[in-house]
Amino acid sequence: MTTLRRVLLIYTLVMLGLWILPAFFAATIRPDEIGVRHSNFSGVLERDLEPGWVMRLPGAHKIVALPRGYRFLDYSAEENSEGQQLQIRTKDNNTVFLDVSVPYRVKPGEAWQLVRSGNHQRDADGRFKFERLAGETTISVLRERLAELSSADFYSTEKRLAIALPARDALNAKLAELHVEAELVLIRAVSFRENYETQLQQIQLNEQKKLLDEASKDVANEQQKLDNYVQDTEARARSLEQHWIERRSGLERAYQVGVIDVGQETEPGVARKRLEATTPEERLELVHRAATALEIPNPEQTESLGDAYLLGIRNIEAETLEYDRRVRAEADGIGARLTAEGAAMVAEVRGAYEGELNALLNSSAGRAYVAWKAAENVKFDETLTFQSSDGIPAILQLRMFAERFMGR
Repeated sequence: MTTLRRVLLIYTLVMLGLWILPAFFAATIRPDEIGVRHSNFSGVLERDLEPGWVMRLPGAHKIVALPRGYRFLDYSAEENSEGQQLQIRTKDNNTVFLDVSVPYRVKPGEAWQLVRSGNHQRDADGRFKFERLAGETTISVLRERLAELSSADFYSTEKRLAIALPARDALNAKLAELHVEAELVLIRAVSFRENYETQLQQIQLNEQKKLLDEASKDVANEQQKLDNYVQDTEARARSLEQHWIERRSGLERAYQVGVIDVGQETEPGVARKRLEATTPEERLELVHRAATALEIPNPEQTESLGDAYLLGIRNIEAETLEYDRRVRAEADGIGARLTAEGAAMVAEVRGAYEGELNALLNSSAGRAYVAWKAAENVKFDETLTFQSSDGIPAILQLRMFAERFMGR
């Protein structure tokens, strides 16, 4: 039991130490804070502390936590958070009411300098002193810089944006003494007094109409350029199309008709006869003419042009059709003559055959054969009645019956 008590005592002391030590010797800096250690003996530590636990000695060290993220200064034509209105007197002596937002933050790495200057203290309203000073500095710089604009400049987006960047740089130059920096100066809204606002709206409307007229003019000019480009493109397309049609027609004529001039003669074979009658020089000239018409620039291909390219498809088809008709007519004539001769020979043979057959059938044996074939077709009734004057049925008189079949 003594050992167990000792273990429990040690465990209790350790757990109590783990609870007491962080509470007295460590401070927690949240992720949205910047920590600064202030010593009662050596002063402010010259570096910022990152989020997490930091060591401190009770009674000797104090950890100051400053906001890490951006804070906003919002100004409007109405009462702002500081009880002031942001009104600017323009160059042309008009009063303009502005809605402005300025995001700012403590400069990274300079929080310890801010603490050393004492601007980390809180005012009676609970704000940091540097926040109040930053607001006062911002009001002063904005009134100084934005007063450089005229009334007409305030309703020009480009000019407002152009003044915002120099205003931010001038503001940061002033805020550097407070160890804070502004991200940008955002002018959210602009308004004038009611009577001047009406006039200004009319001026803005006129400016917008002017811009609209200029834009319409630019659109008309660009549309004219587009129309000219389209028309020029269509004209070029039609020209190229006509050129390709002419080339296609020339090639088709060269392939279809050839290069041999036959004049008014349209009979098949005239072009070949004239080609066969040409001299070598004339043939060479025809070959070069065909190469030009067929757009063949290669000399080797030019030399290989044969009669088919010189005659053309139409002439070759005409010769082929004429040859086909002529050969078919000759074949039809020969076929008809041979058919007639064959029919005559068949008739002669058939006549001789029928003569011999009739001669054979006219003989005794032939008549007997005919009678025999005729007897095959005779059919008697199933019930026969015999009546004869001599008492013998005629069917039993076979000789007389056979002679009658033989025509005797």
